[in-house]
Amino acid sequence: MQPWKTRILFTGGLIGAITGLLAAFFMVKKAETTNTQPQLSPSEGVKIGIGLLGLIKMISDFGDPR
Repeated sequence: MQPWKTRILFTGGLIGAITGLLAAFFMVKKAETTNTQPQLSPSEGVKIGIGLLGLIKMISDFGDPR
């Protein structure tokens, strides 16, 4: 594999892991302040999934000449 591909894959994975940890941290903090257990409804999960797909599409189109 070419070095630039490895660098991009590693950077993307690292950014994804950090973003996921931050999201989980904020969910836990919110649950602690409201004294409830964090819950994610199916409709919220679908909204998050569609939002992430849009974000991934936007990132993959970055630098694409149009």
